[in-house]
Amino acid sequence: MAKTADTIAIYSRKSRYTGKGESIGNQIDLCREYIRTHCGDAAAQQAVVFEDEGFSGGNLNRPDFKKMMTAAKERKFKAIVVYRLDRISRNISDFSSLIEELGRLGIDFVSIRESFDTSSPMGRAMMYIASVFSQLERETIAERIRDNMHELAKTGRWLGGTTPTGYASESVKIITVDGKTKKACKLKLLPDEAEIIYKIFDLYEQYDSLTMTETELLRQGIKTKTGRSFTRFSIKSILQNPVYLIADKDAYQYFVDNEAELFSPESDFDGVRGVLAYNRSDQEKGRATVYNPISEWIVSVGEHPGIISSNRWIRVQESLERNRSKSYHASRGNEALLTGLLWCSCGSRMYPKVTGRKTAEGRVVFPYMCKLKERSRRELCSVPNANGNLLDTAICEQVKHLADHSSDFMKQLEKARSAHAGNRSECETKLSALRKEQAETQRKITALIDSLADFGDSTAAVHLKKRIEELNGQDAALSSRIRELESLTDEGVLAGMEFDLMRQLLTVFHDNIDDMTVTQKRAAIRTVVRKVVWDGKVAHVVLFGSPEDEIDWTTFPVDPEEDENAPEGGGDGSDPPSGVRPGEDSKRAPDALPAGAEERPHPLAPGDS
Repeated sequence: MAKTADTIAIYSRKSRYTGKGESIGNQIDLCREYIRTHCGDAAAQQAVVFEDEGFSGGNLNRPDFKKMMTAAKERKFKAIVVYRLDRISRNISDFSSLIEELGRLGIDFVSIRESFDTSSPMGRAMMYIASVFSQLERETIAERIRDNMHELAKTGRWLGGTTPTGYASESVKIITVDGKTKKACKLKLLPDEAEIIYKIFDLYEQYDSLTMTETELLRQGIKTKTGRSFTRFSIKSILQNPVYLIADKDAYQYFVDNEAELFSPESDFDGVRGVLAYNRSDQEKGRATVYNPISEWIVSVGEHPGIISSNRWIRVQESLERNRSKSYHASRGNEALLTGLLWCSCGSRMYPKVTGRKTAEGRVVFPYMCKLKERSRRELCSVPNANGNLLDTAICEQVKHLADHSSDFMKQLEKARSAHAGNRSECETKLSALRKEQAETQRKITALIDSLADFGDSTAAVHLKKRIEELNGQDAALSSRIRELESLTDEGVLAGMEFDLMRQLLTVFHDNIDDMTVTQKRAAIRTVVRKVVWDGKVAHVVLFGSPEDEIDWTTFPVDPEEDENAPEGGGDGSDPPSGVRPGEDSKRAPDALPAGAEERPHPLAPGDS
């Protein structure tokens, strides 16, 4: 087994930010102090910190925890120190698997609060026992929360959070059985927003389709309460929300038939008020929301007015369930290479859609479709689809030839490399001068200290001490400047290595890209291509490191793909495929690129110095 590094890792976690108590900062300070006591100042200063704030201990699905375990598998540290055992996990199964994994890797685990250390058999045994109690505490808390939800459900009040479209939260005073006055919240109907809810239900029942409902809302310019366009997912969330349901006898029977936990008697279903349902979803930071079946809901009659009749609401639920099996799912096995990189000139992303057709060679034929065009049924965007097969081939061919010495990209790479080399040489010259100046300053300090004893407590001694303090200040400033230049010099060395690596990668792409798998080709393209913008006729390709005022690396005219729903020109099959031809540089303005497109420059990108 490879020897682990001498570094020690610190891990801290807190479920939510409070700024006090066992905060992230306090946990780290206490762990660092423990390391300082047992391993020395150097080990404490060099400790690497991983922290997850706002994440539950119920499972290990946390970003910095995953980074830590990746580093552990690469043996980048020899031990993990935590403030308390449950900072890692409250789940006994997860915890025992973690300890076994760390033991296999030869990495010790230390919990300073419980004084557990897996380097000893007794420490390992005690840690397993403590983790059992941690899980028991977690399950007890979960049970207590559910019991509390049961009690709150009986009140039918709004418990807070984002209010549903059509309602606002208002504070009301209630008098308890013991005569005390307390504040509570209930939902208040907003007539203007309620009209949107009526519109959504009307459109869905008219089209029996989430997609068509979305298209019509886009066409009419109807927005959410936050000013965004409705999506299929937000529409479905509204249609399924029982808060709009008028609580009557049919609604009561619907929940009985679906085995929901009802906390209101049948007499409360008066045909006026709406319904509140708790425990509708399982939400956890870091993953998509999971919606629970109705049998797990906790249902009561609310204090707000319902707006959708029970017969209509139930009819919509049956339609949604019926249509679920017919909904479109993007293929996970397609061979598209530009997913995530390709944008339409309208500013929306483009994605591949498998057609079921195949080429003569047996390859699946697919177009790249504009998301906004599909959602709006060509109302807000009419750019023709891109022929995915031709476009992917074109990009691969151009990436292959980037390694040629005559390519503009290689020239730019060499230019950036030369700039880094010049900067490094200049830094080394300055470093040499600063080191000489610091050596002279330190010599003066030593001489003054040696002569200080000859003057005793005289006035001259006071002046000497003041001069020594001044020189110490100069020495500290010189040390700081030297460290800065040394780091810049190190970065220059690293930059040179990065440029060499980029050249090697491009050479590998040139020689092997035709034989790569789809996954390998995607990775190769993403190394150098920042984004691709399709305007209906030409693909504009932007490389990492391209100046913002020179958008296009080059352009590719590509025949538009035939639109199966409606001919849009160039796709009727009457003209033979033109293939891929190099084109003239595009004159489109930089602001014609997708608004809000996230830029993530590659660490090997030239021109970012």
